Formats: sequence, structure tokens, C-alpha cells
Amino acid sequence: MLGRRIATAAAIAVGGYLLSKQLTRSRGSDMTSTVEESIEVDVPISTAYNQWTQFEDLPQFMDSVHEVRQLDDKRLHWKASIAGKEKEWDAEITEQIPEERIAWRSLGGVHNAGVVTFHKISENKTRVMLQMDYDPESIDEKVGDALGFVKMQTKANLKRYKQLVESRGVETGAWRGTIPRQ
Repeated sequence: MLGRRIATAAAIAVGGYLLSKQLTRSRGSDMTSTVEESIEVDVPISTAYNQWTQFEDLPQFMDSVHEVRQLDDKRLHWKASIAGKEKEWDAEITEQIPEERIAWRSLGGVHNAGVVTFHKISENKTRVMLQMDYDPESIDEKVGDALGFVKMQTKANLKRYKQLVESRGVETGAWRGTIPRQ
């Protein structure tokens, strides 16, 4: 029995090591990953966009995000759990065009950047598309990324966004300002 447990533990350790080596080989040294997901929501494009601009409400549908604090029109402070560890970072909105797109990049801390775009399908249906690039840092983050956890979490977050915005039918607020591309 003890021999079997030791063999199992050794196999798991070797598997983790080989997975780590494969990740390094397949992605190169920068280890940047990308997740792209979209969802259709049954609300007008203005409602979908306006709700997303309520950054401090993001934790209502992003389950690993604990807090987003808007520092000014372009900067946000984030607190979230990543691979079970609490992390904080600031992000900068690099482009914002009402009813079209919101792009951002982190300013230190957790390295990420991305864009959410809004596409009118009909008067009461909008496609929300999210693309995010991120750098998994710890081995836990790299393994989770390789197993598709970030993609699954993003998909679940968008489903919760859909439920939130459709159940209300109206946004909780709006910021209609424009931030030109930097």
C-alpha cells in the first residue's frame, strides 16, 4: 500500500514537471496566454456597454474579483484571487469608445491587457466579446492556464454578466466619456 502511494506521488510529480517543461517549450519564455470569449445578451448595445462601464460592479459577476476601485477616468485598482492567492494591481484604460470598446493594460502587479467590444446584433441583442492577454506567474497559475481554467472562468463570468444585465433590463449607471487610443 505504501509503495503504491509513493509511486502515485512520484508519477504526479513527474507529470507536473513534464507539463511545466511542455509549457515552456510550446509558449516560449514570455509565457503570455490569451483568452477570447463572447456572449450574446438580450439587451440593447447601450445597456450592455453602460453596465460594463460600472467598473466597481464587476465583482458582481467576476467571481475571483473581490474589489475594483475607480481611481479616476482612466485608472482602476483591482483586488482578486489568482490561483488561490490574493493579488492587487492597478490598470489603465488605454481606449474607450462608447458602445464600441474598452481596452486596458495593467500597470505593474498582475500583468494583463485586453479589450471588450460590443456588437449590435439587433435593437435588443448585443454580442459582447472579451479578449485578454495575461502572464501566468506561479506554477499553480501555469498549470491552471494549461488546463483551461482561465478560459472556463472567463466563460462563466460572461454568463453571470448576461444574467445580471438581462435580469435588470437596465444598467446601474453609465460613463459615456471617450478615451482616445494611446
